[in-house]
Amino acid sequence: MPKAAKPRRRRSLKATLLWWLVPALLIIMAGALWMSNRLLKEQVDAAYDRSLAGALRAIDLNVSTASGGLAMEQPYLMLEFFELTANGRVYFRVASEDGLAEIGYPRLPLPPGPLVSGQAQFFYSTYHDEPVRVAVLARETNPPLGDVPGSRIIVQVAESLESRQVFTQSVLLRSLERDIAGIAISILLLVAAIVISLRPLARLRDEMQTRAPDDLSPIDDTELPSEVLPLVAAVNQHMQRYEAQSRAQQQFLDDASHQLRTPLSVLRTQLVYALRETDPAELRAALTAMHEGLDRAARMTNQMLALARARDATLAHAHLLGERVELVALADSVVRSLLPAARIRQLDYGLDCAVPAVQVAGSEWMLREALVNLVDNAIRYSPVRGRLTVSVKVESGRAICLIEDEGPGMSPADIERAGVRFRRGQAGKHLPGAGLGLAIVKTIADLHGATLVLRPGTGSGLCAGLIFPLPGAVATDK
Repeated sequence: MPKAAKPRRRRSLKATLLWWLVPALLIIMAGALWMSNRLLKEQVDAAYDRSLAGALRAIDLNVSTASGGLAMEQPYLMLEFFELTANGRVYFRVASEDGLAEIGYPRLPLPPGPLVSGQAQFFYSTYHDEPVRVAVLARETNPPLGDVPGSRIIVQVAESLESRQVFTQSVLLRSLERDIAGIAISILLLVAAIVISLRPLARLRDEMQTRAPDDLSPIDDTELPSEVLPLVAAVNQHMQRYEAQSRAQQQFLDDASHQLRTPLSVLRTQLVYALRETDPAELRAALTAMHEGLDRAARMTNQMLALARARDATLAHAHLLGERVELVALADSVVRSLLPAARIRQLDYGLDCAVPAVQVAGSEWMLREALVNLVDNAIRYSPVRGRLTVSVKVESGRAICLIEDEGPGMSPADIERAGVRFRRGQAGKHLPGAGLGLAIVKTIADLHGATLVLRPGTGSGLCAGLIFPLPGAVATDK
């Protein structure tokens, strides 16, 4: 069998930040050090070149061509004085441009480009295999040298680079030490800042790891960074939905265990009695009672499941209300589906629609469940040969679906507490049912932004229904 691939090790946020920031900081510091070295070299050259320029001007002032030849007063005394200030070996040369007259060190290097009269030039070169910094100045002679008009002399001063290099290296070393110390301090501060900044996330992790499995309370975000707040808010919202769903599931289990225990116990007792009975008439009576008990248990179970589905839908209603439900067609379908039950009670049963069609926003299966419960309750409470009318109309920008019967109706106290689970009004105390129908209808109505209407009918009955306000209701023509 092939070996399972090793799980990829996930890099922590702290390691990711350090992996990006520390190399970037080192690169920036290296670039800054290179720029400092370059700037330092230029500044050292400028400082030392000022000394070379002074020596160059001093020698030039002591050069004379009055005798017709090239003469220079006290050159070696000036050179010895300049060596004392320059801290290095110094060379000089004064020569005619054609090289026929020359004083000082022969063959000092000249710049590669042409010389501009009266403008000093500085460049690096070598003299007798020694690196030197050379300053050179060309000027016209007055009087002309050798009676040649426009003749020029070239004055050169060169200095060895030992003192410059020692000074530059010492300053650069101090700069390097300073930059290394700055890098080390910056990295330490960076690591400390990242560790301190991520400490709230570590506390959040520890808090979540030590929580009890059933602890769904919101996460405290008072000390968390603002960048993490959207994630924490999303987690809290998810936990809130999960807690609501968990409560709904627990409520369903409590209801099921409470409401189904008695019918099952009764069925068990009836079954034991039927097994012991030998009289066919008594046995048939026991089986009839068991059949009615099973019907009640089945109806109660179906209603409990419908209520649980409606509650679950409430937790995620944004995903369920995007449909357009045709209310007239839905009411007609519900009326037709319950027609056999109405015929058993010989009811004057029908649908009365003032509009050909009206659409409401919502979930088709939930609205069907609500109407089925309302119409089924009306059929159960209607007297034999009574009247039951389902109507759909639009008034004042509202879609209204009403179910009116001729039953015993509901008292004001019962209407006020309508929708409470497992509670039945005075008129239904002796009729089969679980007291969940109106609870289901109210849950679905609240989800759709509709209103559950319960009021006395035109006679002795009850008028129950749903009212959908605009913009959820839009009248249309077929």
